[in-house]
This record gives sequence, C-alpha cells and structure tokens, in this order.
Amino acid sequence: MPVISLGFADDTLAIDLAEGSILTECFGPTGATGESATDLIAQTLTSPGHGPPLAAHVVPGDRVTIAIAADIPQPAAVHRAVAACLQQAGVAADEITVLCADPIGGSAAGLAAEITGSCFDSSVESAMAYLAADAEARPLYLARALVDADVVVSVGGFGWDAALVGRSLAGEIWPAFGRRENRESLMRDILRQGRKALVDWRSELHDITWQLGLIASLRLVPGRAGSLHAACFGLPEEAARHARDQAESWRPQVAEPADVAVATLAAARPSFHAVVRGVAAAARVTLPDATICVVGDLADRPGPVMSRWRQGTPLEPLLREAAASGDPVLIADALDAKLLKRSLGERRLVLLSKLEEEEVEDLGFGHAADAAVIERLANRGESVVILHEADLMLPRI
Repeated sequence: MPVISLGFADDTLAIDLAEGSILTECFGPTGATGESATDLIAQTLTSPGHGPPLAAHVVPGDRVTIAIAADIPQPAAVHRAVAACLQQAGVAADEITVLCADPIGGSAAGLAAEITGSCFDSSVESAMAYLAADAEARPLYLARALVDADVVVSVGGFGWDAALVGRSLAGEIWPAFGRRENRESLMRDILRQGRKALVDWRSELHDITWQLGLIASLRLVPGRAGSLHAACFGLPEEAARHARDQAESWRPQVAEPADVAVATLAAARPSFHAVVRGVAAAARVTLPDATICVVGDLADRPGPVMSRWRQGTPLEPLLREAAASGDPVLIADALDAKLLKRSLGERRLVLLSKLEEEEVEDLGFGHAADAAVIERLANRGESVVILHEADLMLPRI
C-alpha cells in the first residue's frame, strides 16, 4: 500500500486502490540548494555553452544593475554567484545595484531583504526614467536603475502557469519594472481579451528588451521543494529558449484522464491564485466530472468577485464591473474567478487547508478536515493522479 506525503501538516495518504485501478504520482525535477546551487549558477555564468560568459559583458568601471524579476529559486545562491562573477571581472562592489520586483500585486520586500537588495516601487515617480515610445507614440518608462546602468543583468524564474495554458508571466522585466499602471493594464487586458493580451504583451516585452539593450539574461528553472533545477544564461530569447527545454521536467505525462486528482501547492503560504493554478493543472489530466483535491497551507479567503460568483451571482457582470473599476485587487480577483471557472467546469473541488469549514462551504467547495477525507476520496477512484506542487506544473495526457 503506497504511503504518499502531502507536505502539509505532516499529512500522508495511504492509497489502497481496488484491483485494476491506476495510481500515477507526478513530481517536479530534483534540484540544488545552498552552495551546490551557487556552484551551478557560477558554472552557467562562466561557461554558458551558447554565447559569451557574463564577464565578457562588463569592464571595470561599469555601473551594473542586477534586475531580479519576481520570485526565484535559491535567491541567496543567485546573488552570491552573480555578484562574485561581476567582481571577478573587475566591477567594483559599490557599482553593483540589486533591484528586486515581484509580479503584479506582489511584494519584493521579502526577496530584497534575503539578498540585501533594493525593493522596486513602481508607484514612486522618481524611481522611473523614460526609455522609449511605443508603436502608438506613447512614452514607456522603466525603473531608473535599469535605464541609467551601463549593463543590466536580468534574473528571473522560468516556469508554467496552467491557468494561462502555458508559460508563466513571472520572471520578465516587463511590466515588473514598469509603472504601476502598466502592471494594472496588463491584468485588465488579460481579463478582457484573454490570450490575445498575452500575444500583445510578448511583443511589447520584445520591444522594451531591445530598446534597453539587454543582452545578459539569467533564467532559473525551479526544482522540487524550492531547489534550483537549472540555470540558463545568454541573450534574453536564447536563455528563455534553453530554460523552456529544462522546464519540460515540470510537464509530466499521464497515461489517461483520472477521476480523482490530489494537487499539492508549492508555496509555504500560498495565495488563492496558487489554488487556481493547481486546479488548472489537475483539470488537464482529469475527466470532466472528476474530483480535484487541493492541499496547501492556504489561510486567506479569495476576494469579493470570487466569493460573490461562488455564492450564485452571475460571473460575467462581475467581471465587467471589476474591469471597469480600475481597482487592481478586484481585477486580479476577477481574473482568478474567470480562470477557475474555465478550468473547473463540472468538476468538484475539495480543499484541505487552514480555512474553516464554514468559509470553504460558503464558496461552494468541499471541505476536508484532514487527510483522511482525501484518502477516502482517492481510494474510491478508479484512476488517481497525485500532482506534487501542481501550481508549478503543466501536465499532459
């Protein structure tokens, strides 16, 4: 009888399926931590295998900005390796600026504290500088520390977001280092236009990267449990392409759709968006009427748009109201609701979290008081898939 750790409150599942039933357990790739992660990054920066090493991008006297976009695996190791490589190339320590930005709606304070960097605040006008005009002659502003630098080294994670049916928006310099209105505009456009907005974003990202003259990009692929699976360095598009190849390890193949999925979440304290991503990942490998069990240290309820929809208010008017409000919190909540509805369909969602039973049932979801509830649901299934850190996965049949 397989015993499966859920990584939440030391809970485990004892899976005892009937004869002929199928159990599939999916993990992300292994990775390095601590000094091993530092060594992996240093090796990538000095011998990237495709293009010049980082040392070839700088000369003594250069002002260098290390621009860290969003959350990254093993941030202390990244900082040590990049800063050491720059200093070995002759760049003075006081000429290196570390600037951290999280994705829309996030905060870079924790990351900046961990690596002794500055936290970028997109609402401070003095922190911005004019970069160029877009195709419609509108001015584009980027963080001044990037525009004024002689060399920018962009650092970002590379992964998947099943809720957006593909690549995650995290890890890119735009709009992470743009004005707050740029961030809010992107979320509103995705809410209104869906995938078309992502096509436009990629085009704008390409133009801004070119205008900035960015040629040094470090992309990091996470491993399981917060480790670093791979580091890729080079021109932005080249680094992203190689990172994409390495991130295929987060795209497990499942033989057939399951009727029960158990999806754990990666973050120590996940947001409700992580639940949406986990559900979207599980939906890709489950039957239309399956049960999806999400397990994670979730303590915060979703916002008013999600709550009102789950309590019976038609979703489309709520989405229009949120988009028209201009409130970034409402817009993000509305987008989560839209994505969850698309992924969930007729599937049943059960939550094992820190939310109270009344809170979960008020949302129209099933409440699991402990792992025994998930265990019973799984043991009744004819096919069961376990997705560890599902919010980082893009699984496939």
